[in-house]
Order: sequence, then C-alpha cells, then structure tokens
Amino acid sequence: MQKTAGRKKNLGNFPSIGVIVSISLALFVTGLFGVLIMYSSQFEKLVRANIKLQVYLRNGLSETQQQQIQKRLEALPYTLKDGTPIQFISRDDAAKKFIAETGEDFRQFLGENPLHDAFLVSIDPAYHQEEKIKTIQSELEKMNGIFQVYYNAGILEDVNRNVTNIALALAGLMIVLLITVILLINNTIRLALFSQRFLIRSMQLVGARYWFIQRPFLARALMYGAIGSIIATVGIYGLIRYANQKIADLAQLFNQEQFILLSGVLLLIGMMVSAASTFYSMRKYLRMSLDELY
Repeated sequence: MQKTAGRKKNLGNFPSIGVIVSISLALFVTGLFGVLIMYSSQFEKLVRANIKLQVYLRNGLSETQQQQIQKRLEALPYTLKDGTPIQFISRDDAAKKFIAETGEDFRQFLGENPLHDAFLVSIDPAYHQEEKIKTIQSELEKMNGIFQVYYNAGILEDVNRNVTNIALALAGLMIVLLITVILLINNTIRLALFSQRFLIRSMQLVGARYWFIQRPFLARALMYGAIGSIIATVGIYGLIRYANQKIADLAQLFNQEQFILLSGVLLLIGMMVSAASTFYSMRKYLRMSLDELY
C-alpha cells in the first residue's frame, strides 16, 4: 500500500514565517516613525536650550556683585536646571566678537566701550510663552544691578508655532499608521488561522473546551509578536547606527532611554495586537457552523 506523505498539523501551529515577516515589517515602519518623533523631540530640546534671555548688567559692578546676581538668577524657578543654564559674557569679549564679525573697531571713534557685561540665561521650556517671558523680563529688570533684559520675540514665536504644527502633524500620522499596522497584523493572523479552521472544528467535536483550543494559538501569537518586535527593533537600531556614521551630528539627537522605551512599546504592540487578532479570529471560527467553514 502506498503511503501518502503530508505534513502533520499541530494545534496552534499556524504558518510562522509569513506571520513573523508581516509583523516585523509593520513594526519596523512603526518604529521608524517612533524614531522620527524621538529625534524631533530631541531637536526641539536643543532649539529651546538656545532660547536665552540676554541680561545686561549695570557698569561698575564688582565681581562679587556679579556673582551674587548670578546666584540669584540660578535660584529662580524659571531658570533651566540642566547643563549650564547661565553663561557670562564680559563687555570686552562682546566688543572683540563684534569687531571680529564686522571688521570695525567702534572703540576708536567712540573713545570707550559702551557695551555691558551680560548673562545669557536659559529659560525652562515650560515658560516659553510670550506672556510668561514678558513677565520674567519685567521681574528681572527690577533686580538691583541689572540694566536691561532682552529676548528675541520673533524666534520664540516661530519656535512655538512650528513645534505646535509639527506635533499635530506627527500625531495625525501616528494615528493613521497605528490603524494601518493593526489592520495589517490582524489580516495576516486571520489568513494564517484560516488554514486551521477544520482542525479547530475537529477539536470541538471531540469535546475540547474553548479555552483549551484557544490557548496554544494565543501562546504562539504572543511568541510571533515578540519575535517580530525583536527583529524590527534590531533592524531599526542597525539603521540608526548606519545613519549616525553617515550624517554628522545626528548622534546628538539619539536618546538611549527613549529608544529603550520605544523598543518596549513595539514589543507591547506586537504581542497585544497578535494576541487580540488571534482571540477574535478564533472566536469567529469556534462559532461558525460546518457549512460556513467551507
């Protein structure tokens, strides 16, 4: 008697390669968009760190008085606490910089240096609204030893407007992308489970409970989601390393903590969407009649 060769189907063992590839590609695209958001967030921080108040001091102050003013500025609640929030620019350094940029020595025809010593103060991004900046400006100008406080209102307005527009655009694209990814993974899982619909019915006919039938499929779906997210994360990290080597200063926008968070989100999305798609597809096949299965 001739034996027929065939591949034995085990419960829960639905096609793996196609499912993992689909999940990996979907999460890879999602991860790239997450990296774009991460980079835009870091770029915003760099831009806002360069928004500084120019605090000009009165002439004739002693070094001790200047240090006292600097300590008072550092203690203010709206002064940025990270890095070096306050930078001192002496009037002589300011004059040298002006002469180097313009090529004209104004001290020769004025007979003196009219510039003032100044502190460049970085303001916490939470106070980067024009009304708050104006309030800070008024408060600082009342401080003893301060001659004038200046900020570039045009740059602040442009930064706030562009950040808002970019945030809205990225949020809209992220919603569309997440919906697309969920639908893609869901359709992939449903097609994979379609080949096992008769095996599912056979288990029902021998008296297996719903949970007993669903459990191996859910476990396999969670595993596929985890594998797909790991592959996507490794691919994204490799692409980031390559881009950092090719594009100068791009590495400054990379934040390791945010990337770890992004990896965790991809893992969660991959596992949850795969498990949810499997659960609802299984429930559909478990409730179908034999005629509907055909």
